[in-house]
Amino acid sequence: MIDINLIREDKEKVIENLKKKFQEHKIPIVDEVLELDKKYREIKLEGDTLRGLKNTKSAEIGALMRDGKKEEAEQVKTDINNYNDKITDLGVLEEELQSQIKEKMMIIPNIIDDSVPIGKDDTENVEMERFGEPFVPDFEIPYHADACEALGGLDKESAGRTSGNGFYYLMGDIARLHSAMLTYAKDFMIDKGFTYCIPPFMIRSDVVTGVMSFAEMNAMMYKIEGEDLYLIGTSEHSMIGKFKDQILKEEELPLTLTSYSPCFRKEVGAHGLEERGLYRVHQFEKQEMVVICKPEDAMEWYDKMWNYTVEFFRNIDVPVRTLECCSGDLADLKVKSCDVEAWSPRQQKYFEVGSCSTLGDAQARRLGIRAKGEKGNYLVATLNNTVLASPRGLIALIENNINKDGSINVPKALQPYMGGKTIINKK
Repeated sequence: MIDINLIREDKEKVIENLKKKFQEHKIPIVDEVLELDKKYREIKLEGDTLRGLKNTKSAEIGALMRDGKKEEAEQVKTDINNYNDKITDLGVLEEELQSQIKEKMMIIPNIIDDSVPIGKDDTENVEMERFGEPFVPDFEIPYHADACEALGGLDKESAGRTSGNGFYYLMGDIARLHSAMLTYAKDFMIDKGFTYCIPPFMIRSDVVTGVMSFAEMNAMMYKIEGEDLYLIGTSEHSMIGKFKDQILKEEELPLTLTSYSPCFRKEVGAHGLEERGLYRVHQFEKQEMVVICKPEDAMEWYDKMWNYTVEFFRNIDVPVRTLECCSGDLADLKVKSCDVEAWSPRQQKYFEVGSCSTLGDAQARRLGIRAKGEKGNYLVATLNNTVLASPRGLIALIENNINKDGSINVPKALQPYMGGKTIINKK
């Protein structure tokens, strides 16, 4: 959510940003906000004026009573009661207007960074850089679900009976490899100086609307029936929510946190062979990184964070590339974002395994997260990035480390987490 002062002082900048994001249908909302804001400020001024008059009149009562002017004092009391009634009515109207303004402000997107490429959707995202040489072996790589099943590592049929489509059982050494990746991801981030956290896996609606847009919420989140709780789609949500309505000490910034959680997503609209395996599922596990910092430090941390993900995947022998998200592909709260994509030698193309975003002060404004500095309190910047989301990351590892006979080489970085095992063979 942007600062309403920006709409008051530079409406054209907000409108130009909507055009860059191909959201021209929202342009009328800007004028609607301005009109509501004008009414709100007029009513607030009237209320403040009445409160001032009330205080002045209240001070007169004692003097009138001391002077024996009881009738005049009673008239002043009547005036004050009338003021109170009017102040109450104006207060209700103030709250109604504030609510209407906030509702409309919540759907006006954040101002994107000048460096963001302009494009309508993800087909116009821009490749930044490649890391590691994409390799296609001289044998046919099996579909990842088939490769896992051949090693006794995947049972989707049983999961279909217990839970339905989009769920799975990981078994044996494949399950162990999946856990090894997550444990290594945790240790990797701790070694980078991040504090390890395990957050709540459910959050309230006021946290959900603080960290994401309504469209994202409806498309992603599972609601707990009968309770004001949602299953998290990523631990970033509860990690940012941890600081809701807090005033942080500036000297403690940046806060660098890495969190583990299971994640739950609806994943509406998944189709095709790739989605029927482990690529697009309702439940997965994730190691996340979250940074809360001064606004002027956000871009420096943004570059550090996506580089950490690149380093992680190169350490497990997976070639990757970074893809800059264009304006039309950015979620409304994001200032700038890039995806890390892993090479798929089977498909001979890259696919997404992580995403890094800086959101400016949008989440902090919604959730009331501030820092106390020498010149007063200010809204902090928030950033998030995927270290590893698995089993999607597991697919990348398998395809890039599979042998002709179906066995899978265990990358050196993961071998200590696999009891020294160097290869996963068919039993």
